[in-house]
Amino acid sequence: MKKFAIAGLAVVALAGCSSQDEQQVLNLYNWSEYMPQQVLDQFEEETGIQVIYTTYDSNEAMYARLKLLSEGAQYDLAMPSTYYVNKMRAEGLLAELDHSKIEGFDRLDPDLINLDIDPDNAFSVPYLWGSTGLAFNGDVIDAGQVTRWEDLWDEQYQGRVMLTNDMREVFHIGLRVLGYSGNSTDPDEIREAYEKLTELMPSVRTFNSDAPRMPYLEGEADVGMIWNGEAVMGREDMPALEYVYPEEGVIVWLDSFVIPRNAPNPDAAHKFISFVLQPEISAMISEEIGYATPNLEARKMLDEAVASDRTSYPAEADMVNAEFQADVGDDAMQIYTRYWEQLKTGR
Repeated sequence: MKKFAIAGLAVVALAGCSSQDEQQVLNLYNWSEYMPQQVLDQFEEETGIQVIYTTYDSNEAMYARLKLLSEGAQYDLAMPSTYYVNKMRAEGLLAELDHSKIEGFDRLDPDLINLDIDPDNAFSVPYLWGSTGLAFNGDVIDAGQVTRWEDLWDEQYQGRVMLTNDMREVFHIGLRVLGYSGNSTDPDEIREAYEKLTELMPSVRTFNSDAPRMPYLEGEADVGMIWNGEAVMGREDMPALEYVYPEEGVIVWLDSFVIPRNAPNPDAAHKFISFVLQPEISAMISEEIGYATPNLEARKMLDEAVASDRTSYPAEADMVNAEFQADVGDDAMQIYTRYWEQLKTGR
């Protein structure tokens, strides 16, 4: 049975109505398979607020949708990754949070709040953090054979490589293989990364950011990129699926709750954030979907098998050369976007 909410699913409310006998609704715009159904059900049961869960498969798609609807009102909560919080905040696409309506903010890891992407967390609250690294099928590839991003260019993997459908992540690996920062804004470096990635394209079988574990589970790909939580979930059905922190440096990201400007029900959004910040709820989410919680009290409640799993909770050695993605600015983004379109169309 599928444990997670799927695109467009309106979950049936279990209790409660508003004072006007009209049920309150929370429109949650999130990555697919990124919120356990049990959490949604329990929130509805305790608050009487119906959750309508709609999904996207990339930050670019989420951003474009919210920008298109910036003058309208459709979503109450979204979950942009790291640098998109800064981008959306700067463009006036987000509503400022009322921290007096949020309980549990003080439980968050000090290293993951008050970042440059959102000083004082005026517009965002951390939800989960994780990494994008290498994956391989241990039944067909020997351990130790894949240790670097650069290994993806090995001709023996031609036609068997999986990449996420994420422009910045894909260019990140091209840049790191060349020795550059994954946050480069240098047009020449971005061009070089594009040229390097064109050499990889004959090996690429698919792009997938909807459920990146599936190409491995379905035998479509043997090696490539994956999010660490997807690797954890994938191991439930495919124990041979291995996760590797590449030597050039893993991609690190932080996904956060934000309230879009003109959200129809910001009060429900604040209630949901507070609900998730409860330690037992944050712990449940981390255990269910394999990503690391920023909630320090929740970490104390984790099952030992989860807390000690380096795929979800990396050791210090795993984070050598790790790099958070940063906002590269509109000029650089236009360059990335142009090359990304050329890369995917083969022109």
